Amino acid sequence: MEPIIRLKDFVQEMEAVGDEIKVFLNSRTGEFVTLSTEELSAAEEGKDLENFPEWQREVIQQADEVLFSSDYRELPTKFEIHEYKIMESFCYSVEDEALRRRLLNGIRGRGAFRYFKDVIYEFGIEEEWYQFREQAFKEIAIDWLESNKIAYTDEKEVG
Repeated sequence: MEPIIRLKDFVQEMEAVGDEIKVFLNSRTGEFVTLSTEELSAAEEGKDLENFPEWQREVIQQADEVLFSSDYRELPTKFEIHEYKIMESFCYSVEDEALRRRLLNGIRGRGAFRYFKDVIYEFGIEEEWYQFREQAFKEIAIDWLESNKIAYTDEKEVG
């Protein structure tokens, strides 16, 4: 029987994805595997495990399984998630025109993420931001799950 993935768990795993971190879903078991690009490269290149600390050897062996098994699917990358675009969409959703302009002007150039966070906290709209962001992540997750034909639920517990 194919696993049913909890959307909340999937979104939580998506949040771990970054430049050096990739997350994979075992479509047969429903388990998530988080691996660094270093571990994936070591597995891909078939590097000698003796050159790594013992704790990392197991992880590299798992990376080898992930890379060479058809059971694993990589979760959306940070480029597919595109957090800046989510942030920009949130700015456009703000009804107060002056605040919307301030947010949009602030997310241009260096320090955009820091400025954005400063402004949302200053105006007390951080809760709205986090709800907006979570919904955007859910939509990305649903698209990914459906395109990979993986069953999911938005319920708290999977029976």
